[in-house]
Amino acid sequence: MAATPNMESSTVAGGAKRSRSLPSRVVPPIELPASVEELSRKAAALLGWNGIVLPETTVLGRKICVVARLRTDVHAERIAMGMGPVVDRATVDTWTWPELAATAPAPAAEIIGVLAVARHWRTAMASAVPFARYGEAAMVLPSPAVLTEDYVGNCLPRARAYGLGIVTADPNAVTDLDLEGHNERMILDEDPVSRLVNEIVYDQLLRETELPAEVD
Repeated sequence: MAATPNMESSTVAGGAKRSRSLPSRVVPPIELPASVEELSRKAAALLGWNGIVLPETTVLGRKICVVARLRTDVHAERIAMGMGPVVDRATVDTWTWPELAATAPAPAAEIIGVLAVARHWRTAMASAVPFARYGEAAMVLPSPAVLTEDYVGNCLPRARAYGLGIVTADPNAVTDLDLEGHNERMILDEDPVSRLVNEIVYDQLLRETELPAEVD
């Protein structure tokens, strides 16, 4: 005769499974108090970055807002040469080759700084760090995101090491400087990556200011 299953243990086991499947308390995600563009403009002013705050764009797989100025003399020269922005990476890579460096066009954008606006510091840092190797970079975070032990113990030491500035925005989109960036880090010389970024920014500047990119 087959043994009768232990109904009590079966019920307990099933109950345990059901209890483990109960959803935990859902914590609403931290939201940005304003648009990325508005927060970028306020952060750039707070940081003293004087230039055009370009709309958020994806560069090298990272979402950033660049603050830049057009080098009008270089732009005029490139217009005369019939060479507008070049955003083809393979082409730009050749500009740093020793045999072609002398004929490569000069960088037409002056990049003042790079901003990464995000709800969490890890996301912002991942976007900002690659550009901090070439110049000024900062993160813009909602103020609730910085009121955590994780931010104090993990974000701040890393931000200082990379030389990143941190701007916070409260629920009313009022910005405050939480950490100043610094120039003690080693800045890389011009390379294919920095040239490509400059060309992308140059292209963005022309689109925003509606200046001619080439001559007929």
